[in-house]
Amino acid sequence: TVPGGRAPIGAEASPADPALTTESPATTVELPAFSVSRTPVTNAQYAVFVRAAGHRPPAHWEGASPPARLATHPVTYVDWRDASAFCAWAGVRLPSEAEWEKAARGTDGRPFPWGSGQPSARQANCGGWFGATTEVGRFPEGASPYGVLDMAGNVWEWTASLDRPYPYRADDGREAPSTVGRRVLRGGS
Repeated sequence: TVPGGRAPIGAEASPADPALTTESPATTVELPAFSVSRTPVTNAQYAVFVRAAGHRPPAHWEGASPPARLATHPVTYVDWRDASAFCAWAGVRLPSEAEWEKAARGTDGRPFPWGSGQPSARQANCGGWFGATTEVGRFPEGASPYGVLDMAGNVWEWTASLDRPYPYRADDGREAPSTVGRRVLRGGS
């Protein structure tokens, strides 16, 4: 559970990091308390959904089952509709972009879940260090302030939010679940 309250979202763009222009300008949002999964959904968890709901499995699986070596890795090759269908089946929902960011960064404006230090192989799977995905929960040193794991590196994670320009405003239509458009990915791969 992530407590309600104010949280920063976004970052200030700079010439040194032009990637931040899509998350600029930074702002502060007020959020109610919400819950988020401690780790990304694994292939094994997604397989239960595929079999129970008759949903299409990811293309790289062997039928309705993932490769055994990937059972505890995060599910990959699912689009936003697949992720939303899994959540509906499980009785949960995708987090909004603002919720995801608060769960990852807390309230102190840190750039990474663990703080401000650049990623290391003890905190996240990034930079090609492992050559493929790794099992979920492998990096406890990379936990967010709320104990959420794997929010940086390994795989991109879907949010419920439409991809709209900043500043972030929950009332500008970006949180409309039935509106068609590109959805926000977070986390990085």
